[in-house]
Parts: sequence; structure tokens; C-alpha cells
Amino acid sequence: MSLLEVHDLTVSYTRRGRWGRPHARPAVHGVSFAVEPGEVVAVVGESGSGKTTTAQAVIGLLPPNGRLDGGRILLGGTDIAGWSQRRLQAVRGAQIGLVPQDPANSLNPVKPVGVQIGEALRIHRRGDRRTITRRVVELLERVGLPDPEVRARQYPHELSGGMRQRVLIAIAVALAPRLIIADEPTSALDVTVQKRILDLIDDLRAESGTAVLLVTHDLGVAADRSDRMVVMKDGRIEERGATRAVLGAPQAAYTARLLRDAPALRAPRFLSTEATGTGAVCEPPEPAVVVRDLVKEYRAGGRPFRAVDGVSFEVPRGTTHALVGESGSGKTTTARMVMRLAEPTSGSVAIGGAETAGLRGARLRALRRDVQLVYQNPYGSLDPRQSIADIVEEPLRNFGLGDRPARRERVRELLDRVALPAAVLGRRARELSGGQRQRVAIARALAPGPRVVVLDEAVSALDVSVQAQILDLLGELQRDLGLTYLFISHDLAVVRQISHTVSVMSKGRIVETGTTRQLFENPGHAYTRALLAAVPGTAHRPAGQDGTAHRLPAREGAARRLAGQEAGR
Repeated sequence: MSLLEVHDLTVSYTRRGRWGRPHARPAVHGVSFAVEPGEVVAVVGESGSGKTTTAQAVIGLLPPNGRLDGGRILLGGTDIAGWSQRRLQAVRGAQIGLVPQDPANSLNPVKPVGVQIGEALRIHRRGDRRTITRRVVELLERVGLPDPEVRARQYPHELSGGMRQRVLIAIAVALAPRLIIADEPTSALDVTVQKRILDLIDDLRAESGTAVLLVTHDLGVAADRSDRMVVMKDGRIEERGATRAVLGAPQAAYTARLLRDAPALRAPRFLSTEATGTGAVCEPPEPAVVVRDLVKEYRAGGRPFRAVDGVSFEVPRGTTHALVGESGSGKTTTARMVMRLAEPTSGSVAIGGAETAGLRGARLRALRRDVQLVYQNPYGSLDPRQSIADIVEEPLRNFGLGDRPARRERVRELLDRVALPAAVLGRRARELSGGQRQRVAIARALAPGPRVVVLDEAVSALDVSVQAQILDLLGELQRDLGLTYLFISHDLAVVRQISHTVSVMSKGRIVETGTTRQLFENPGHAYTRALLAAVPGTAHRPAGQDGTAHRLPAREGAARRLAGQEAGR
């Protein structure tokens, strides 16, 4: 008997129509799959595919306007699809644990994390206060938090993102459930923290035989961690099967496209700074950006803290230089100083051979025109009150470039350049998809004709297929317009695809710099090697004689890791 069986699941959302009348919009159509004891089943797909709605329906946590229209949900042979919320309380935590996506929103900010872990134990009456307190400390220790007695008394804001995610895992496993639903459990985390969290889930599963329903848009994570895969699109299952079979020979065109677009699963392809489009060797281009001994200090607790410490690099004209590192490494602070959005404590930045320090008035405005920025989140960086035409035109007005008819014509040219139809001109940002909004942000950055564009995590919030389209667009614009990119990212798989050169940052310092090929094929620093080892999609056995890489199954990988831990004790 399967642990979980979902048959013909149908879910809809009720929304208000144009005249205020409610109407149901189907979101999941006849979805069926099973989860066996102890295995990991990954549900993958792009935003809007229905994967999170499916998981929410299984545990009975659909939003208020969500409705289970049909189908069966068998947990250990018992159909729980029609159960009331009261009856489902006995299932949640005890039989099905949930690791939600965003710990910042999932944890109560006014309660210590130990209290929140203990709530599940108290609700299900698993001991008196002293027993529960002891169990909370044991759980925090088990999920790898140092000083668990201290952590139990801390509030969520006092913990890092990785620590908060471990707290959510502790809550999910507190009652030793038979199934854990992990909904994008690592999407907002750095690759090294992501690897530790996924290793932790794997190890807990190997110890207790718990099954995992892993909901993710990251094909690399699914490839590394799952035994079977369910691929969803527009609320329907496109393909399902053993992960190795789906990766090796996808049957659906949609699956093949997802795999082709996933940076971590692509064959390595490195850009060269030494060759022209004809293959002829040429002299290295002059640097467009030169950074020397850059330092940025802040005061923290009455003492100086160096967020950036002696950073130096050059970006050849018409190439892409990536700054990579974990959160807090100083890469975004460095980019802000390059743009003169933050003043360095010491050091220098030169754009096109001209020092930026001390620029005022017209010269500073010229720098603003020469160096443009594309943010990570276009929804937050685009004015929701303006039309798309006004958003793209605004830099032209600010810099006094052209009269109104000329500006409007330039806006149309820019939208065409980023492959957006003229029909979006009158729309607002909220009416566009994530990929379309990012194209608008790129068009806006190109409007004043910059020579340098800073891209701060510009594709990290996008689905893999949209991400691939934006990366292709950036490459095309660079070739056509001779743009120079400073690319800020924690995603090394994306960096490998788009950058010519890379600087790896850790704790405010550059630990290694080189061409992309050099850093990926022969990393010299231990930190760089740790970052590369943590990239999802790289958990493979050595390639066979036919050159095909073989993935280590999720169960076997966790068992080997657990055996290694036992041997080291």
C-alpha cells in the first residue's frame, strides 16, 4: 500500500468577476500520483503550474477562496479529502509535516522559536512542560543549530535565514510524521546553506523512513534529491516517472524544455574574452570598469565593521564580470559603490577611464546615464502607478533626451529590442508576468544609452524557462550594443552561463578571481570549491565510458552520508 495516493484531484479558486460576481477558476485538473514509504517524490514546474496548490490540498491548507472540487487523497489507505479542518488537525504534524517556503512569514515574530516548536507537541499532548522543553532542545540540536538552549529562547529575527529554515524543519519532524511536504524549502537560500538544509532533510528521512513530497521549481534540486518526479504545467501532469528516466529521456516536450533551460543541468559552456565572433584572436579590450582597493566600513555596536575590505577587479569593455558569494559577502555593497549609490571609505572606482570619486552636478548626472541598474525584483522596482510606456520613458525625460514624439518612438524601439509587444505600453506592471516585468526593467535601463549595466540578482526570482529567455536576451544585447555587465549573483550555474570573468567574495574580500573556465574547472580556493560543490544538479557519479553522468539515487545518497556520519562518531 502506498503511503499517499492522490487520484483525480481537482481544485479551483473563486474570484470576483468584473461585475462583482464570483466565478470559479480551475487551478488543478485531474492530478494523480503516489508516494511510497521512505521515498522522495519531486513535484516540479513553473510558477502557476499548480504544484503548491496540489500540496496544500493534500494537507488541507488551501486558502479561503480555494475549493477541493473532486478527487481522493488516500493517506495510508484512508480518504481524507472530505475531512473537516477539525479532523485534519489530528493529521497535521502527527502524520504529515509541512516545511513551508518562507520562514520569515511562516514563523511568529513575537514568540521565541522554542515556544513555536513546542506548540505542536502541546497540541498533540506529547508530554508535560518539562518533557516538551527537553524535546525542543533535542530537536534544535538534531537539526544542527549550535547552542540549542540559547536558540530556543531567541526570536525569528535573531536567526539567519538558514537557521530559521532549520526551525521549520524541527517543527515538521517534531511528531515523527510519516510524510513531510517540503514546499520550496530552500528557494531563498544561498547554495551552501541550501545544500546543508537538503542534506538535513535527507538524513532525517534516512533515519526514520519518512517520505518526502518535495515541491520545487529548481530542476537541479529535483535531480539531486528525488527518487521520482512529477512534472506539472497549467494544473496538469505533463510527465511522471523515475527521476533518472525523466532526466535521461524526457517524453514530454515541456519537460525537455525545462531540462534544457535549467542552468545547472546544461553542458558546460564558457564564454571567452580572447576571441571575436569570427574566431580570430584579438587583443584584450580596454577595461570599462576598474575597481582598486575598495573599502566600506560601517559602525556596528560602537565599533567599525568592514563590509567590503580591499576589493579590486577590472571588467574589460563589452564583457560580463560576475561577483559571486553568499549573503553578506559584500557583493551588493561593492556594486552600489561602483554606481556611486554608496560612498567608499577608501579606494577608487573608474568608469571608462574616469574616476568617479568627487563627481558633482553635470558630471555625476553623466555617470548616472553611463551606468544603469537592473534590480532583482522588478515588481518592487517598477512604479505600480505608471504605465509601462511612462516607466520606460522616465529616464529619457530625466536626462532631457529628445522631445515627446522622439521619446515615444524610442520607447517603442526599446520594447521591440527586449521582445515585448506594443500592446503592453498602456498596461501597469501588475498586469505583466515576472519575465515581462524584468524585460521592462531592462528596457528602462537601456533607455539613456548606458555603457555599463549592473545586474543585481536580476534572474534569481524567475522560473528556469523565463530565466533562460532573459539570459539569452542579455547576451544578444551585449553583442549588439557592446554593453559591459557587472553581474551580481549567488547562483554559480547562471554565472557559468553568462560571465566571462568571475570574482568570488567571502566576508567582504575577494578570495579568487579568474576567467569563468578557470574557476569552474580548476578552483584554487577552498571556499570556491565549497560553492561549486553545493550547486544543485551536480550530485552525479563519475561519467561512464559513454560520457553519460549517472545520478546517485536519493535514498543511496542519504544512506552513504549517514553511514559516514556514524563512522566519524
